[in-house]
Amino acid sequence: MRFRGDRTAPGAPGIDPRWSHGDKVGVGTSYSADSKVWFTLWRGILTECYYPTIDRPQLRDFEFLVADGAGLFHEERRHLEIEVRPLASTALGYHVVGRDPDGRYSIEKEILTAPHLPVVLQHVQFHRSERGDPLRLYLLAAPHLDGGGAGNNGFVVQMPGRELLAAEHNGIWLAIGASVPFEHLSAGYVGRSDLWTDLEAHHRMTWEYDVAPAGNVALGAELDLPASGTFTVALAFGHGLPHAVAALLPALATPFDALRQRFLEQWARAAKKGPSLVRRGGDRGALYRTSTSLLLAHEDKTFPGAFIASTAIPWGNSKGDEDRGGYHLVWTRDLCEIAGGLQASGHIESALRTLVYLATTQQPDGGFAQNFWLNGDPYWSGMQLDEVALPILLADRLDRAGALEQFDPYPAVLAAARFLIEQGPATGQERWEETSGFSPSTLAAHIAALIAAARFTRERGAASTARFLEEYADFLEQNLERWTVTRCGTLLPGVTTHYVRILPADPLDPHAPEDLDAATLLLTNQPPGMGPVPAASVVDCGVLELVRYGIRRADDPIILSTLEVIDATLKVETPAGPVWRRYNGDGYGEKPDGTAYAGWGKGRGWPLLTGERGTYELAAGRDATPYLRTLERLSAPAGLLSEQVWDEPDLPRLHLVRGGPTGSARPLLWAHAEYVKLLRSAHDHQPFDRVPEVYERYAATSHRVRLLDGVWKRNRQPQRISRGGRLRIIGPERFRLHWSMNDWATSEDTESNATGLGLEFLDLDIPAKAAGPLVFTFFWSARGTWEGQDYRVQLAEPAA
Repeated sequence: MRFRGDRTAPGAPGIDPRWSHGDKVGVGTSYSADSKVWFTLWRGILTECYYPTIDRPQLRDFEFLVADGAGLFHEERRHLEIEVRPLASTALGYHVVGRDPDGRYSIEKEILTAPHLPVVLQHVQFHRSERGDPLRLYLLAAPHLDGGGAGNNGFVVQMPGRELLAAEHNGIWLAIGASVPFEHLSAGYVGRSDLWTDLEAHHRMTWEYDVAPAGNVALGAELDLPASGTFTVALAFGHGLPHAVAALLPALATPFDALRQRFLEQWARAAKKGPSLVRRGGDRGALYRTSTSLLLAHEDKTFPGAFIASTAIPWGNSKGDEDRGGYHLVWTRDLCEIAGGLQASGHIESALRTLVYLATTQQPDGGFAQNFWLNGDPYWSGMQLDEVALPILLADRLDRAGALEQFDPYPAVLAAARFLIEQGPATGQERWEETSGFSPSTLAAHIAALIAAARFTRERGAASTARFLEEYADFLEQNLERWTVTRCGTLLPGVTTHYVRILPADPLDPHAPEDLDAATLLLTNQPPGMGPVPAASVVDCGVLELVRYGIRRADDPIILSTLEVIDATLKVETPAGPVWRRYNGDGYGEKPDGTAYAGWGKGRGWPLLTGERGTYELAAGRDATPYLRTLERLSAPAGLLSEQVWDEPDLPRLHLVRGGPTGSARPLLWAHAEYVKLLRSAHDHQPFDRVPEVYERYAATSHRVRLLDGVWKRNRQPQRISRGGRLRIIGPERFRLHWSMNDWATSEDTESNATGLGLEFLDLDIPAKAAGPLVFTFFWSARGTWEGQDYRVQLAEPAA
């Protein structure tokens, strides 16, 4: 095996990697809705296009071109009418037919991956019409190896009896071959010397270059077709060219029908697990099967339990190499949602692998990075408390199901619980990763996780630590309305009391104001010049998480009034059914004219919020079926749920159809997991994510114990507390509190109490007639040192 010749392609390094073939006007050419479906399937679902790990996409384009040498030049995804259907109801393999609108030819393909090999196969039949047009078929591939388009190297490779196309970047190799000979082969630079540019200019292949080093390259070949027009093309990956070719050739040597049968059998085995949820769907289980298969396929093959959020890059046609992350990273939130969907569908061992993986990527302080590569290296650096709470809830759910086997999550649970108490209650970012403060959805996960952690500790005999966790959770629960409910709402006439999206607060500011109706919120993803808005004027569907976990009843009066505001403000009807936007003023979506999001835009409807609403309706004792049906219709035709759907009038020029996908991520695994969990909730007649101890402690009773009136700790230092109340002081290590309630006229010393979390605390009961103020300082017992600073808390009369 050797590289062919030394004819180097001109035009290095090629045009900007953001540009696709044929983008002559600007970045991000629009393709038909059907071809977008096919292209998503090709680049995304067939996850062997991510090698060696699922967080590393390797390919931008892989398609066929057709030309006649005279005037016709067609690009498969741009010019053909595409029809897609699955090879089987349980498998992520697809049958794709592309038809020339003028009837001159069609390209029929079956796409799947070779079992146990890093190889993607296309079994192709090229049908010519009886008119006998002199059509030639070409193959085009644009490698983006190791997740980037720049710096790739393209080659033509010779070996006995055949020639191959190959590319390399950062030690990762790609090799392409076929069951029929390549008549001509070339490696060139995109937009300069590649096959697409050659065919556009000449309508036949006139350039043959042997190598295209260090650029945005494309590989091209003309196929020597048999009379039947039937052949198989394979694309393989490896660490080194011999590694890639060693996978490629066995796949081509095995009859395609045999590989197809083995592929379908393996997927069918995976579909047999779990409760029978198929009949709950209105599509004969089609979306359920596709969803579970998608969830399984997004697990990395080298890091067990590591699932990425999606193989997609939102608005990827407008992105360059500088945006290396996309959604092919691990988000703890999405990971736990995926694990929940897998557990709900009976794939409990996959959910357990996820929990074990989370324990290996937990940071030393008990937290988790906002998102990270498969090896745990952080990508973004935000602090999101729900991403620390959700692994505790996953551990709790698996434990209650008796599914932990020999794995003990207790140390990880304790570490995460400590992080929640030390770093909360304000989060650095809420679940939409944009704003810091007191978020209903984050607080819901936070409270539920602490109660779940308390169950773990009590079962291990640590009753005092369990009480400490429960009492802190109770403090958060009793302040929910104070932090996140406005009594001055203006969004819906006649409804003034409702939950809001967030009370903005800096979690690092110990004296951050907690006055919702005076707070302003600076929305992100806005066009230049947009200023802050009143925080009380922005609502979010995330409030329903309070019902999901069991913190509030579905018929709670403030929940009901909030839903009135949400439906009047965020609900949008589509031909498929209702969808909800994230919050009013959301700027994460296409711009108003439908062009791609580029730092600002307008948020559209999210299918996963339809699933969350279905869970709420089920908790309220109503039928979740309409919401399941909406999700099924939104996923058509290929069974893919997108991050957002277009919810405004059709824009045919941009192929944006009301109720159809936008340029956002597709598929979004969180949405598919939400669908599966909703099916399971309907099967069980209660929310799958409900935590029984949370529901019994809060939603099921109106008589809640109010033990703590205030909590003082490093990152939250209240300025006042009511006389007759109780103040809990929490420290990171053992301490003695030196304190006075009469400005040091007299003083006392109190030793802290230990917990199993490594935190220490004590409670001060404020006498009803205490003069005040409360003044205190710390003596750090283990170090034998004083704090060197006094802290003051004013005493106030109890609220009427």
